[in-house]
Amino acid sequence: MTTSGTIRTGIGGWVFDPWNESFYPPKLPKTKQLRHAASELRAIEVNGTYYGSQKPTTFAKWASEVPDGFMFSLKASRYCTNRKVLAEASPSIEKFLTQGITELGDRLGPILWQFMATKQFEPDDFEAFLQLLPKSQDGIALRHVVEPRHASFLVPEFIELLSRYGVAAVLADHDDYPMFADVTGDLLYTRLQRGSDEIPTCYPPENISAWAERLRTYAGGAVPEDLPLVAPDRTVEKKPRDVFAFFITGGKVNAPHGARALQAEV
Repeated sequence: MTTSGTIRTGIGGWVFDPWNESFYPPKLPKTKQLRHAASELRAIEVNGTYYGSQKPTTFAKWASEVPDGFMFSLKASRYCTNRKVLAEASPSIEKFLTQGITELGDRLGPILWQFMATKQFEPDDFEAFLQLLPKSQDGIALRHVVEPRHASFLVPEFIELLSRYGVAAVLADHDDYPMFADVTGDLLYTRLQRGSDEIPTCYPPENISAWAERLRTYAGGAVPEDLPLVAPDRTVEKKPRDVFAFFITGGKVNAPHGARALQAEV
């Protein structure tokens, strides 16, 4: 019987010029960078899908270049989330989900719905948005993660709403954005954004060890005691949960090494 979910650590994208020196083997062609990154890591968050659509053949090609068990998290189109009335996002959501993402097959990980830092919490409208997120597409199950970045979301009502729809919120380790450490779905999604290019593993070793312990706790079905909860009085079902942790933005030069170091400890 499984007592713990799968923990996958990774980075944002795989094309970044400094990685040609700090991560990829010398003279490795760009056409082989994804294959190499996927051999070293267990997940990649794709940012390009936020800015524009891709072709079904592109998703199929990505899937063919990564090993079994590897997953892509896709950031949903900005046209879905950067709008005044979220309840009106249905056409944009449908366009994003039908562009061919299911060509990834079992390599399709969570869908990340990221909101502008100025977007405030409006309960009725946000619930209407959650109702637009389907549980499957072309016979493939979908898992949804939202990333609000405004402090108005730091209320128990938001956590209860996510729990009702089984949607996770990003646990952001960031200097300015709110942290949502509460469990509201069947997965935990962390974006680690306080790294430094001066640190070989992006985060200091002691911080990586601390995050490794937290991720193991989440994967085992519990909630770490050292992270602040928005709704601490909620009862959370203890069950194994898959965990995704990405080194994003801060310390990007060494983000792949941070992901490998964290994976080695979980």
